[in-house]
Amino acid sequence: MSYGIVGTGSYVPPSVVSNEAMATLTGADSEWIYERTGIRQRRFAEEHQATSDLARQAAERALEAAQLPAGLLDFIVLGTSTPDSPQPSTAVLVQAAIGADHAAAFDVNSVCASFVFALDTARGLLAADSNARYALVIGADIYSRQLDFADRRSAVLFGDGAGAVVLGPVGDGQGMLASRLVSDGRLQDLVRIAGGGSRRPHTPASLAAGDDLFRMQGRAVRDYVETVVPDLLGSLLKESDLTMDDIDHIVPHQANALLLRSAFTAAGIPPDKLHLTCERYGNTAAASVPITLDDLVRGDGVAQDALVVLLGIGGGMSAGASLHRWVGRPAGLGPS
Repeated sequence: MSYGIVGTGSYVPPSVVSNEAMATLTGADSEWIYERTGIRQRRFAEEHQATSDLARQAAERALEAAQLPAGLLDFIVLGTSTPDSPQPSTAVLVQAAIGADHAAAFDVNSVCASFVFALDTARGLLAADSNARYALVIGADIYSRQLDFADRRSAVLFGDGAGAVVLGPVGDGQGMLASRLVSDGRLQDLVRIAGGGSRRPHTPASLAAGDDLFRMQGRAVRDYVETVVPDLLGSLLKESDLTMDDIDHIVPHQANALLLRSAFTAAGIPPDKLHLTCERYGNTAAASVPITLDDLVRGDGVAQDALVVLLGIGGGMSAGASLHRWVGRPAGLGPS
């Protein structure tokens, strides 16, 4: 049986943080922020909100779009690198919140590539279980609470949010057609939070040293993106016997608008195929791909049978791409 996306949803917190506000926090000039990133604003979570709260909102919207009760879900796979707490998984908190009583639920962490890795995992679970039909896949992160605002080059990039999709049965030749996942642990130091785990538990000294804050080697990350994007897309298209001319939409991780346009132009990809939301929401990490996909679906829309590529890039370093022939509605559910 084939499986594809039959509903999308997203949520961003109401608090808009402009470049002028970020300039106050970081000391960076507001125009410098836009010129270096293509970002004008982002959203920060409210004080009472945790990652599971954002994820629940996106999940409920995706289920509504799919016309699917939460009780029919078989799996919930949540991609995040900012869980509510080390234990339990954030996915089980969402499961309880939406009433998905029959769904197995767990987290996936490939940093900003988490959603694409979670999507491939969920598709594999559905394909392996003849009794399963539906999976909820979520990308959700709150990076605003682990940024070092003294590090302006990184801090100005990020925002908070969540996006979700429902995977369900679709017709032959539709839905998720192919995927490609890669990781290179030799580059593990390029994106990291050093403290808080078993190697460097939180202590007063580690917190004072900033070990709990996000660190990124921006130039090296850019080099990785500019290398991995053409390689990953080239491999995905070759194994699918397609060319870039066949692709209708590319929804990438929203790292930095300038970086993305440069990397995709270098790969020979027409800019009209590329969809960006980072100008409004910044880099929402694992949430950026599903937020941008939902923005596309609810905005310009995606035509039946259009070919869509989802592309995630994250720490590890890790990257993933998946190819979809768009269905846009559940199989056998709701009006045509």
